[in-house]
Amino acid sequence: MSTYIESKINQLLQDIPQGVVVLASWLHAKGYSYELQRRYKESQWLESIGNGALKRKGDTIDVYGALYAMQQAAKNVHIGGPTSLQLQGFSHYIKMGDKKVYLFSEKKFNIPKWFKQYVWREIPIMMKRNLLPPNLGLVDFQHQKFSIKISSPARAILECLEMSPAQFDLVEASQIMEGLNTLKPNDVQLLLEQCTSIKVKRLFLFLAEKSGHSWFNYLKLERINLGAGKRKIVENGVYNAKYQITVPKSLML
Repeated sequence: MSTYIESKINQLLQDIPQGVVVLASWLHAKGYSYELQRRYKESQWLESIGNGALKRKGDTIDVYGALYAMQQAAKNVHIGGPTSLQLQGFSHYIKMGDKKVYLFSEKKFNIPKWFKQYVWREIPIMMKRNLLPPNLGLVDFQHQKFSIKISSPARAILECLEMSPAQFDLVEASQIMEGLNTLKPNDVQLLLEQCTSIKVKRLFLFLAEKSGHSWFNYLKLERINLGAGKRKIVENGVYNAKYQITVPKSLML
């Protein structure tokens, strides 16, 4: 291998953290030609994990490392909902050994073929939603030796409520909301104003007020579109007149 190629691979190995997926298109944009990438694979510096995706030879990768690659390529996809709350210590409901990782994206997002075909240790659950603007309410999260974008606690609980009640239990959502006493009202306000789901906004405000958080008092409810008419969230529940929603009886106690 020439000195130039060795120099380039040394620089590359310094630039990319261990444990991440690297996209061939991203490498090409950074000055690593497809021919050079082929040589790196032949020399066993890099190995393919699917069409257009590589990793360091010998590296162990996970869904988080795959997400790193997609975010580096400016793809609007992030860890959110239940997984984000768990990672930030706000959720204790997930069973030990549960390997589900919830990934949220816009509805138009095309999941890469290499991601769908690779056998991950975790179970990625793709949630295609247009609930909120794609880059609003995200925070940096350190995983191993690299950082990825995940939902802030405020955005994550909104995502959970969008999944409720079919995919996420409302009682669990209420328990999580009780622990969210440090949310910033300005952040919550912006998320609620931008949220597209009337059901989610009403549920959020109902649970926040029920939890008695001080930040709730600083919200400007007149600026939040709560729609009109009643919303039956569950069957055989109890009606809350203020937010015009029917919720589980246990939440009205």
